[in-house]
Amino acid sequence: MFNRKILSLIVVSLIIFAGCGAKKTEDQPQEKSSGVDTIAVQTESVTEDVLTLRKTFIATLEGEEQANVVAKVPERIVAINARVGSPVQKGQMLIELNKSGAGSQYYQAQAAFLNAQKDLERMKSLFAEGAISQQMLDGVQTQFNIYKANFDAAKDAIELTAPISGIVTAITVNPGDLASPGMPLITIANISRMKAVVSIGEKDMADLYAGQTVKVYSELRPDFQVTGKISEISKSANVQSRSFEMKALFANSGDRWFKPGMFCNVESEKRSSAKSLVLPSTAVVLKGSETGTYVVNNGKASYRKIITGVTDGRFTEVVSGVSKGDKVVTTGAGSVYDGATVYEAK
Repeated sequence: MFNRKILSLIVVSLIIFAGCGAKKTEDQPQEKSSGVDTIAVQTESVTEDVLTLRKTFIATLEGEEQANVVAKVPERIVAINARVGSPVQKGQMLIELNKSGAGSQYYQAQAAFLNAQKDLERMKSLFAEGAISQQMLDGVQTQFNIYKANFDAAKDAIELTAPISGIVTAITVNPGDLASPGMPLITIANISRMKAVVSIGEKDMADLYAGQTVKVYSELRPDFQVTGKISEISKSANVQSRSFEMKALFANSGDRWFKPGMFCNVESEKRSSAKSLVLPSTAVVLKGSETGTYVVNNGKASYRKIITGVTDGRFTEVVSGVSKGDKVVTTGAGSVYDGATVYEAK
């Protein structure tokens, strides 16, 4: 009897639990079927325009007029009468070498010149008194001219002067150093006009020419741009680098901020000869070796294969695949697929 009661309780409990479980299942809401996802994008229209193609090159600056003070004889440096940044005038003595050194003939040439000068003065007095002929005076004058030229040459070899007027941009020696013949000792540049020297590749030659206007600026001061002109492009390539040298001249006016030896950017522009279809470069999609774009019509995106032409970075020319006025996806193209439902994000 006791066992029957236990069995009855177990059966009743199972029925109650089963009923509760069924009620919970009925009360639980059903999942809704997912709808079609929409993708937020931004679009722009395909337009017609004339593209301005820009190319930027890295250049090294030099003074338009630049020269070195070089030694002619091997002698020790006695004095340097200049410092970097100081202005100098053409003919100003900047470096003095040892006048009594083994490589110098300064004192010998000076003594010969002074003796010839005295002889000339004496002979002029005699000629004035009628004591000598014109021919004798001319002979002494010739001798004097020779000794003077020799002394001037010896002086020029010892007292090194500025070959041009400008600013001292570099001094490579110190007093006491040995100056070797041909060795650049001081560099002087006229920085009122500057020269930007650029190495360009063969593919760039077609878009650049002498007389072309360019912009010159530095990454250190990008808001400060000056206008210059290409002065020359070399006719042959460098044997080692296979590049061509281009030079552009510009006025270094105002505070003369540009300095020799600085790096700067030279930017050239070339406008296309005719209008063409263009779209924002951000609308161009690359799929392997294929180029395309997504065109939006009535909220649907469709993939179009396109053929592109030149680009100025911001816009790209389209040769075929789209028409003027087509709306192309410029933002969100990475999430879009052919046939996707899209909407214009604000």
